[in-house]
Amino acid sequence: MLDIKYIREHADEVKKNCERRHSKADIDELLRVDADRLDALREVEEIRKQRNEIAEAMKSATPEDRPGLIEKGKALKESLGGKEAQLAEFEQAWTGLMLQVPNLTHPDVPEGKDDSENVEIRRVGGIRSLSNPRNHVELAHMHDLIDFERGAKVAGAKFYFLKGKLALLEQALVRFALDYLTAEGFTAMTTPDLANDTVLVGTGFQPRGPETQIYSIENTDLSLIGTAEIGLGGYHMNEMLDESVLPIKYAGLSHCFRTEAGTYGRESYGLYRVHQFTKVEMFVYCKPDQSDAMLAEILRHGETLFQKLGIPYRVVEICTGDFGNPHYRKYDIEAWMWGRGDGIPLRQGSGGQKGDWGEVTSASNCTDFQARRLNIRMKDGEEKPYVHTLNNTAIATSRAMIALLENWQNEDGSITVPPALVEYCGFERIG
Repeated sequence: MLDIKYIREHADEVKKNCERRHSKADIDELLRVDADRLDALREVEEIRKQRNEIAEAMKSATPEDRPGLIEKGKALKESLGGKEAQLAEFEQAWTGLMLQVPNLTHPDVPEGKDDSENVEIRRVGGIRSLSNPRNHVELAHMHDLIDFERGAKVAGAKFYFLKGKLALLEQALVRFALDYLTAEGFTAMTTPDLANDTVLVGTGFQPRGPETQIYSIENTDLSLIGTAEIGLGGYHMNEMLDESVLPIKYAGLSHCFRTEAGTYGRESYGLYRVHQFTKVEMFVYCKPDQSDAMLAEILRHGETLFQKLGIPYRVVEICTGDFGNPHYRKYDIEAWMWGRGDGIPLRQGSGGQKGDWGEVTSASNCTDFQARRLNIRMKDGEEKPYVHTLNNTAIATSRAMIALLENWQNEDGSITVPPALVEYCGFERIG
């Protein structure tokens, strides 16, 4: 979250930033509640001070003075109870309003209302010419690689079983990504599949309520994670990091669970939007003056992985209207997918629909937004600033498999395995 002192001193700037990002945060209401909260806090502290003075006076009070002090103490106790209850109400309202305030925005981020106004930066790799490109659902049916029907029978719609060589290929993708990242200085991590509400809110996710995209566990404060970013973000919660160890770079492997509420029928063909998948995630803690360079670095790593896989992609910069609250600057890598075209899935035997780009990674600089919520600081001489956090997908296996199957398919429907994966899976071809 933003520093409340910064919001008080730069209210107009924060309001303008909210407008740029199409945020519903009400800064005027926040400042009003903040003032009420501070007034209530001062009153509570004053009453507590008076109670302490009375307690101290009781130690040396004469018998004649004690009854009066006792009565005054009772009155202060009763008054304190009411003021503390009022303060608690203000604190709750204040926290709710603060959580709605988005991060500041890099000045070079393009203006836009939604993802249609994201800006393409570059394209890498050539799209193969195919006379009758098939989507991954068709290819999986041909080679018995995915079972959506039995996945739905066991767990519901948008769950699935991976079978045979595709199950092995998923594991190959994971090991391929981890080997690359560890060679680049990342520490491999396997994260818990659950996190508590404090960590979820701290990393910028909504664990409860109608707008959540996360599965929560009944009668607990735990939820299934939607990304390893959550667990890795909470890993150093309430810690003071020595500046000499920064940047810290983690490569987190996790299962990811998402409700995908409200997305049925929208870009949801096959594996594109599912409730469970496996992902390797880059997560970085760094000094404030390192985060711009670290964003460029983790974006480069994401690109290198897809270059090694031989998958054509483009990089887009995310506009102000397509940000999540924690993001200061964000880039997506979108791979070419033959099964996408104007948001309409390919139908069996439909022939050469044009295809389109589909998001496979998102690289974000969250500056100190998450660190403030999670209380993660660094020792820098006498100063103790909050660290900056960044994240980027290395490989989300579900979408990486879409891009792999659709871009490495052959005219006869067989699929060539990218050379970079052969050593991990042990075969060169499917079909």
